[in-house]
Amino acid sequence: MIRYDALDALPVRGALPALHDALEGHGTAVLVAPPGTGKTTLVPLALAGLLGEGPARHVVVAEPRRIAARAAARRMAWLLGEKPGGSVGYTVRGERVVGRHARVEVVTTGVLLQRLQRDQELTGVDVVMLDECHERHLDADTTAAFLWDVRQALRPELRLVAASATTDAEGWARLLGDAPVVEAQGVSYPVEVVWAPPARPVRPPHGMRVDPALLSHVASVVGRALAERDGDVLCFLPGVGEIARVAGQLTGIGDVDVLQVHGRAPAAVQDAVLAPGARRRVVLATAVAESSLTVPGVRVVVDAGLAREPRVDHARGLSALTTVRASRAAARQRAGRAGREAPGAVYRCWAEAEDARLPRFPAPEIKVADLTAFALQAACWGDPDASGLALLDPPPGGAMAAARSVLTAVGAVDRAGRATERGARLARLGLHPRLGRALLDARGTATGARGSSRPQVSGTRMDTGVGAADAPDARVPGEDAPDDRGSGTRALGSRPSDAAGPGAGDPAVVAEVVALLSEEPPREYGDDLVAALRTARRGTDAYGARWRTEVRRLRAAGQGSGSGVGREVTDDGVAGLVTALAFPERVARKDGGSYLMVSGTRAELPEASALRGAPWIAVAVADRPVGKGHARVRLGAVVDEATARLAAGALLEETDEIHWADGDVVARRVERLGAVELTARPLTGADPSLVRNALLEGLRREGFGLLRWPADAAVLRQRLAFLRLRLGEPWPDVSDDALHARVDEWLEPELSRARRRADLARIDAGQALARLLPWASGEAARLDELAPERITVPSGSRVRIDYDDPAQPVLAVKLQEMFGLHRSPEVAGVPLLVHLLSPAGRPAAVTADLASFWKDGYFGVRAELRGRYPKHPWPEDPATAEPTRHTRARLAK
Repeated sequence: MIRYDALDALPVRGALPALHDALEGHGTAVLVAPPGTGKTTLVPLALAGLLGEGPARHVVVAEPRRIAARAAARRMAWLLGEKPGGSVGYTVRGERVVGRHARVEVVTTGVLLQRLQRDQELTGVDVVMLDECHERHLDADTTAAFLWDVRQALRPELRLVAASATTDAEGWARLLGDAPVVEAQGVSYPVEVVWAPPARPVRPPHGMRVDPALLSHVASVVGRALAERDGDVLCFLPGVGEIARVAGQLTGIGDVDVLQVHGRAPAAVQDAVLAPGARRRVVLATAVAESSLTVPGVRVVVDAGLAREPRVDHARGLSALTTVRASRAAARQRAGRAGREAPGAVYRCWAEAEDARLPRFPAPEIKVADLTAFALQAACWGDPDASGLALLDPPPGGAMAAARSVLTAVGAVDRAGRATERGARLARLGLHPRLGRALLDARGTATGARGSSRPQVSGTRMDTGVGAADAPDARVPGEDAPDDRGSGTRALGSRPSDAAGPGAGDPAVVAEVVALLSEEPPREYGDDLVAALRTARRGTDAYGARWRTEVRRLRAAGQGSGSGVGREVTDDGVAGLVTALAFPERVARKDGGSYLMVSGTRAELPEASALRGAPWIAVAVADRPVGKGHARVRLGAVVDEATARLAAGALLEETDEIHWADGDVVARRVERLGAVELTARPLTGADPSLVRNALLEGLRREGFGLLRWPADAAVLRQRLAFLRLRLGEPWPDVSDDALHARVDEWLEPELSRARRRADLARIDAGQALARLLPWASGEAARLDELAPERITVPSGSRVRIDYDDPAQPVLAVKLQEMFGLHRSPEVAGVPLLVHLLSPAGRPAAVTADLASFWKDGYFGVRAELRGRYPKHPWPEDPATAEPTRHTRARLAK
């Protein structure tokens, strides 16, 4: 029996006429409805005609999370007085409860995406409702784009509804062809905002890390809320680890049940949260409780203000979820949970002044996540670069290029970006393409030929080659976020060849390992993939149950991918093989105290890791700790060199390396696997041109001091630098950069005959440098005139000019030798800076104006020095005195 009393109480009912009109007149609509109005439950029933109003239709509702999809279906079935599987059913990853006469089916966006690839017309579906579209998950954005394509090209009668409580309504309306925006007015119970920032500053989140001080503060705020308010408390935290930590701090808090809700929670716990409790409850939840779920009895929300979003660290080739500040839209959604049934309160664990600085909406996944799976979906759809898709935000070009590189390497797309037959199969697996590659290839690694070319399927949207069975969504179940652990920043290994390899993996074990990688196991399983596999096999926790379900699915999905004959390997071998095939650029060899991945990224293992000491490992999951330059391995497996060579074969190369190292030319033949050096041996008879390049590299790194610089050579360079600065052309630029640029003009043929550092040391730099003088114009003959090496001073001495500073040449001369000279000497029109020396050769004065010095400065110098040097002349009038380089006694003779 239909529960009309409950249906009539849902405020969204008042918006149904406008929604019906929008769909009848335009075919698309954007529904904006506050939390608790019944948007997720009443609207699909009404659109399907299950409430006795309107024609009978088949409605598909797409939810971003499995827990929300199951809960929405159960709630709608309850409203109809039925059980799921009757008029309302649901399909999520690994679970399908849909009866023959179902009129409403709730699915995850990943499931709908796979269904669209199989049946682009969505045969039999009349209305598709995209719920919680504000969350901007990549699957949801992709699904919306594909649906708009279907409506435009194939089924103009297909009705589309984008629904959310807080969304960019104008943007979605534009995307759906200027769709009408229908707003539902909810019964708005007031929610009091209580600002509850920590008393002392806490460190901002970094990677997956959250300051324990903040979590302790959140636990204390929960205790405060329990003391100050009535009703259940719903506390939002970013992830499973933070939930467990806060739950531990709430142990023994009183007559209160503490429940933990997240994608990994057992179904029984999830069901218990969605039903009224006998005692007061504290529900610790991730973002799964933000939308689509009504937790009965909640009057208080405690918001830690954090969220998890995918990010790609292109510099290190790592991808993972990262902790960020929650957006204002998310904060409104969370606060709304406190006012669904009665007035409530939200305790926000940040300062009111910080609120305005929060981002308005969550970052769209398409802007920040790994796009490999998206690029494969687009290629299978017939739009490899996604340029023709209706997306709120276009995919970044760099991320798409990286994704295409990965897909090309695994044979999923051809060089034009079109999906191959293999790519279509990978898309059907409901896995990230990396894991799909591992599932298909690990079973038959040592069996049969594995050429890199693939039959091509049509690039049109009417013929993608996608198979006939639904594949569950490829979303990571643990946090309901994309499985984006691959980077795509370096080319992957080619598919295995028919050469002898490490052996074929047992198909059953391959499926087990892939299932383990598709949903990262709990931290307590450890960082050793094999140990985690064995724990999952004997585990009775919720993760183990989901893992076994996924294993069964993958065993069926991967059938026919390989014969599995030949030398099968152990669990250890399969775990390493699968991980290496999925993440070949993360195969790593021990190098000192850390591991060097073939991508060039360094990674470290915890002190207690069972993987420590292994010569080779394959890294499945890694992150970057705060303040560390290296990655930290969180999950990996031991491999041998043969597996490393097999998986990352596209990066295997043997090259002759001739370069400058350790102060000399090094010539050797090197075999490398990406950044990892495998073997090296001395190289004889090296290519002279490569040796020359190595010598030039040495000159660039260590400077032209590697050449022989007699005193006159160094002076020549200084004189030329002075003339270049003073007169410009045709005098040559002799700076290091300029000399490197013209090395062919001045350092040949000496350089071409050199083979090592010692040969450079025999090259006379002065003789070589003289080749740059402007001989052709005749100006070279004026070198000694314009920039003489020495100048004759009044005493008759020929004194060297110091051109060390080309802007101001210096003449250092004894003071007595300059008597009688009224004007400072010049070179090329530049007055020399005269350093007047004492009889002992020490600087007594510096001047560029001798006349002024004789008039003013000389007498101070004379008073200071004539007592110290009485044998030398110190005349009263230096301007008219006889210059000399001798003492008084010599002068008397």
